[in-house]
Amino acid sequence: MKTPDIRQRMLLAALLPVSLLSVLLSVVFLMARFEDITETYQLRTRSVARQLALASEFGLFAGNQQQLQTLALGALREPDVRWVAILDRQGKTLVSSGETRGEEPLPFSSFEKQVFDAQRLLDVLAQPVFASGIKLDDLYEDANKLEPGQAIPLGQVVVQFSRQSMIEQKRDILWLGGLISALGLLFGVVLAVRLSAGVIRPMMRVSHLIERIGNGDFSAASRIQAQTPDRDPLHDLQENLIQMADRLAEVQQSLEQQVSTVTQALREKKEEAERATEAKSRFLAAASHDLRQPVHALGMFVARLAQLPHDGQTSQLIGNLEASVRAMQSLLDGLLDISRLEAKAVQIRFKKFPLQDLFDRLAQDMAPLAQDKCLQLRIRPCQVWVRSDPALLYRILLNLVGNALRYTEKGKVLVACRHTGVSAQATIEVWDSGLGIAPEHQEAVFKEFYQVNNPARQRRQGLGLGLNIVQRSCQLLLHPLTLSSRLGVGTRFQVKVPKEAPELVPLAPVTPEQPTRDGLTGTVLVIEDDDLVRQALVDLLKSWGWMVAEARDLKSALELIQGGVLPGLIISDYRLDDTLNGILVITQLRQQLAHPIPACLISGDTDTALIQAAQAAQLTLLHKPVRPAKLRSLLRHLLMDQRDRAGEA
Repeated sequence: MKTPDIRQRMLLAALLPVSLLSVLLSVVFLMARFEDITETYQLRTRSVARQLALASEFGLFAGNQQQLQTLALGALREPDVRWVAILDRQGKTLVSSGETRGEEPLPFSSFEKQVFDAQRLLDVLAQPVFASGIKLDDLYEDANKLEPGQAIPLGQVVVQFSRQSMIEQKRDILWLGGLISALGLLFGVVLAVRLSAGVIRPMMRVSHLIERIGNGDFSAASRIQAQTPDRDPLHDLQENLIQMADRLAEVQQSLEQQVSTVTQALREKKEEAERATEAKSRFLAAASHDLRQPVHALGMFVARLAQLPHDGQTSQLIGNLEASVRAMQSLLDGLLDISRLEAKAVQIRFKKFPLQDLFDRLAQDMAPLAQDKCLQLRIRPCQVWVRSDPALLYRILLNLVGNALRYTEKGKVLVACRHTGVSAQATIEVWDSGLGIAPEHQEAVFKEFYQVNNPARQRRQGLGLGLNIVQRSCQLLLHPLTLSSRLGVGTRFQVKVPKEAPELVPLAPVTPEQPTRDGLTGTVLVIEDDDLVRQALVDLLKSWGWMVAEARDLKSALELIQGGVLPGLIISDYRLDDTLNGILVITQLRQQLAHPIPACLISGDTDTALIQAAQAAQLTLLHKPVRPAKLRSLLRHLLMDQRDRAGEA
């Protein structure tokens, strides 16, 4: 319900007393008039009945019915008389006249009687007729009081009176009273409006002034001041408000100047910070690229070196070198994963698959690490199908199990899936019997580079990025992740994944092992402008028994093709010496050969735009440093896809 404003309240305050007084006076007047009309009607009916009884005395005494009939007809001429009957002392009707509807006279009585017929609005009066001994000088004397020894009545007069005229008279008076009340109320409204206008207008003017000042329109004060007469009852209040508005305008102007100055300073600081951020980003991108290049080459050289025959001391040295390279590669891979997750550059591909497939890969990949630490790795079989991104989910499980094995000195690590038929989610659990995590550290372990009980940053205890990658990946997949741990007992991680209905999957035919050269036909074309990196990659590929052609850019690659080289696979760096990048080079080489040659892209850049461009070109992008095993697996996969497409064609 809307609250009335000040104008409505003032009018209400002025009209209520007038309305109440008008209604009260009208009610008193009408009640008094109604009582007068009713009393007059009662006196008139009794007077007519008594006069008719007095006039009928002689006719009843003499038995003159003609005279009585004349009296009855004369009584009908009186107002409101509807029917008249004269009875003898035995109660027999001598004469009757008027509108009769078979009415029966009232029982004969020596007393005056009156009966009201509410259905027809009729008053029936019975008046006895006495001999001349009855006092005739008082028409309003109570006839019910008989004196001792009074004579028996000569007869009885019965008269019916209608109340219709009395009711109509009351209705007319009621309409008149209502009209008078309405006129009085209208007069009160006009008077209240005229009287309250002198107070309401100034108050509304002040109210509008305050509203405009509140909305920041300080110039409205001077305009309202020009429209305000000097005799305004709220003139002083408006003057004070105008002065306040002027001061507020000055304060606002001062604040706007200060805000403008501060905003300009902040804008300059923001631009400076943006320039610094851009410079830092360029520096980090360049440093990352330049750092990944030698690490990538180092990994290739170490992998090639490990294939050569060595004595025991040299083999041990090469093993330590391989461990150092793997540590650097793991750090760069972790940083790359975090940057991609922060930039939301990870493409999620949800699909339905059996969870046991991931468990089998997990057992195969993590069994060597468990054996090295003499730990028992148990992975319970699971027949549940789930919906998720298998690559991201496998990376989550790989990090969780790797952490569990790294921080468990004795006992076992358990991977299991708990589910019920009514639940829509399956819960993947990773248990370990390690040292456990104290409650005060259970939130901090998900931060980057945070490690419990590793202040010296020992490399063998990891880098502190695994759980952060796990948490970010779970948030990206909308898979709830929970941690529960007790010191000295162990830790349990839970990941909830949506369940799906299982499908019947036909058994895959057993394929023979790939030969040493992985079934490669033709030559691998390596396009790399960095001599050191190109030499390392070429040597590694040749050590795997493949034929390799090398080029620095598109021009030299085209010269090789024109010289008769027909590559069966292309490996290209993204950044090259000329203006073309690796994606454009691969595209033009495919057009030159008129064949969709399998190709992959290698780059030290981690820019999100590069990742999206590679996906748009349907090229697999490997970030430097690339692990030799990962590169070999990718090449085998590309060749198998080419062989499958050729077989289908």
